[in-house]
Amino acid sequence: MSEWEGEFLDSVSERVKTHGRAFADPELGAPGQALSAMQGRKLKEITKKARGDALKPRRGRKPSED
Repeated sequence: MSEWEGEFLDSVSERVKTHGRAFADPELGAPGQALSAMQGRKLKEITKKARGDALKPRRGRKPSED
């Protein structure tokens, strides 16, 4: 896991504990959800990476060179 990913997980976790959700703008997430759509997507990517699953590149994008 990269340093950025570790910081992302720590900050999301802290904001959820403190505020009940990890985003400030109510337009970014559905009511009652703790994460915005983008935060949820990034969390899934980090989880797959931690398990060792290969990430599939999104259409039109080159795979990242991690």
